[in-house]
Amino acid sequence: MSCRLLTLLALLTPQKPLTIALGWVARWRAGKLSTALIRWFVQRYQVDMTQAQHPDLSHYACFNDFFTRALRPEARPLAPTGLLCPVDGTVSQCGRIEGRTILQAKGHLYDSKALLAGDRALATQFENGFFATLYLSPRDYHRIHMPCDGRLTRMIHVPGRLYSVNPATAECIPSLFAHNERVVCVFEGERGTFAMVLVGATIVGSIATVWHGVVNPIRPGTVRQWHYPKPTVTLRRGEEMGRFLLGSTVIVLFPAVPLQFPGAWQPGRPVRMGEVLATVGNQ
Repeated sequence: MSCRLLTLLALLTPQKPLTIALGWVARWRAGKLSTALIRWFVQRYQVDMTQAQHPDLSHYACFNDFFTRALRPEARPLAPTGLLCPVDGTVSQCGRIEGRTILQAKGHLYDSKALLAGDRALATQFENGFFATLYLSPRDYHRIHMPCDGRLTRMIHVPGRLYSVNPATAECIPSLFAHNERVVCVFEGERGTFAMVLVGATIVGSIATVWHGVVNPIRPGTVRQWHYPKPTVTLRRGEEMGRFLLGSTVIVLFPAVPLQFPGAWQPGRPVRMGEVLATVGNQ
């Protein structure tokens, strides 16, 4: 499908009514009907349930419970050193932030200031730093974990569109991640400030964090911020920090520290939560 057609379809999709309707279905506790919907989804997207803490589909009261399912504790061992990959998914892009410019896809760049709700001071902290963009497909595990120890300082909910964020769309719609609805979580870590940006997508019902719950049960259309004075929320490396109710993308931003991504981390590579995302210094 051509980029022109993909862009046209994205612009013409009636996003709000679709999101509301599908969000209601995903929360619907309908017994055997919910189980049938989940079974269809598992077969359609070839979801691997063998690693789920509860592989029996009838365990899940609604689609959302299934979609945010927990895995068995041993299913995702944590690498002993380095920054951890926070999700199961696919590498969209990763590398250095050139000034404030981030690579979205071949031929498409966008500004970290736009991604971070227009906050110039926050974007400055990541100038010439590093980023990793990770796409979660419908079949993936949809809980998000910490790449390292961090103390939460701010959370920003940025209203926006709900375009698809799959690789084909990322190659077609300029500044896609800066247009979509997103939640920016800012942490202080051992090596300075880092951010995790949870980007919404088509039919994403909501984005939730472990400290707040669902961040966007309503969409007021204005930027909202929360500040967390020390030491309200501190999360450990590998600990869950949030989840998507339906699929999307996570963008992780790091400052200009001596960071190196694994050589195998190229666009399109499948990744798992707990593997090494990057090494820093002598790790």
